[in-house]
Amino acid sequence: MRLMLATCMFVLASFTPASAADETVELDGMKSKVPAEWKQEQPSNSMRVYQMKLPKAEGDDSAPELVVFFFKAGSGSIEANLKRQEAKFEAAEGKKLDVKVEKTKVGKIDATYQDIKGTFLSKFPPFDPNAKTTRKADHRQIYVIFEGKTGQYYVTLLGSNKSVEKNKAAFDGFLKGFE
Repeated sequence: MRLMLATCMFVLASFTPASAADETVELDGMKSKVPAEWKQEQPSNSMRVYQMKLPKAEGDDSAPELVVFFFKAGSGSIEANLKRQEAKFEAAEGKKLDVKVEKTKVGKIDATYQDIKGTFLSKFPPFDPNAKTTRKADHRQIYVIFEGKTGQYYVTLLGSNKSVEKNKAAFDGFLKGFE
C-alpha cells in the first residue's frame, strides 16, 4: 500500500501541466501557438472547438472571449454569416454601425475578417428570437471565417472595445501563425 501511495505521489509530482506558452491550436491540419496570456477553457457547447479567455483591459469587468467554431457542412455563405454577426450589434443612437470587412489569411488559407464596434446584443441562445437581450455598450467583435479542407471555421474575438484592442495584435499574429 505504501509503495502504491509513494508511486502515485511520484507520478503526480513529476507531472507538470503544459504552460499556455506551450499550447497550440490545430485547425484544418495547421497549428498555431497560443499566446502565454490566453487561458484555454473547456468549450461550453459542442459547436465550439476551442474557447479561451484573454486578458482584459484595465478597468473592464470581464475578459474578452475567443471562440473557434467548426461546421463540417458549413453554415451558409460568407455574406450570410457576416450579416448574422452584424445583427448581433446595434449602433449608438444617431450613429451608423462601425463595420469593416477585409480579406486576410489564416496561415496560407484565404479568409474574411470582419471587425464590428457598437452595442452588443447579448442573448442566449444567440439567435433565439425569444431570448432575453442584454445590451452591452462599447463592445467589439472580430470575426474571421475561412473554408478549410474539411469544412468552415469561424474564429470570434468578443469583448469590450478596450479589451479587444488590447488583444488585437496577438489575435492577428495568432491567425497568421498557422502553419
